[in-house]
Amino acid sequence: MNEKFYTVEQIAELLQINEKTIQRYIREGKLKAVKLGKSWRVTGHDLSVFTESTGVGSNISSGRAHNSDMVTSASAVVDVQVADTDAAIRIMNTLTAALNSKPAEFGRSSMNTQYIQEEKKVRISLWGSVDFMAVIMDNIRLLTKQC
Repeated sequence: MNEKFYTVEQIAELLQINEKTIQRYIREGKLKAVKLGKSWRVTGHDLSVFTESTGVGSNISSGRAHNSDMVTSASAVVDVQVADTDAAIRIMNTLTAALNSKPAEFGRSSMNTQYIQEEKKVRISLWGSVDFMAVIMDNIRLLTKQC
C-alpha cells in the first residue's frame, strides 16, 4: 500500500497556517510525523486524524479560508519592573490565575513569565486573541499600579 506523505510546507499551505505552527504541533506531539533527513513527513492518515481531532483546517473549503472565519490574534512581550522577588511572584501568580480562568470564547492563548532577578524585572510573553490580550494587558496595568 502506497501512503501519501506531506511536507511541513505542504501542510501549512493546505491548512493555511504558518509552517512554524506545524513544526510546533509536531514537536508537541499533536501531529504525528516521521523525520527523514532534516525534514518532517506526515502521512495522509495522520494529517486527517490531526485535523479531525483538533478542528484545525475546518474553515477551509476548496483550499481557501473564509474571511468571516478568520481569527485575529496578537502577541506581546511586556517587561515589568518590580521591587523584589515577592512582587514578581505575586504578579506572575495573578496573571497565571487570570489565564487559567479565562472564558472559552477567548480561544487558545499562551503566556510565559520569567523573573530576571539581576534586573528586578518580570518578562511576560503573551499570545492570543485580541480580546484575551486586552484583558491580560488591563490586568498588567492594574497590577503595576500596585507595585
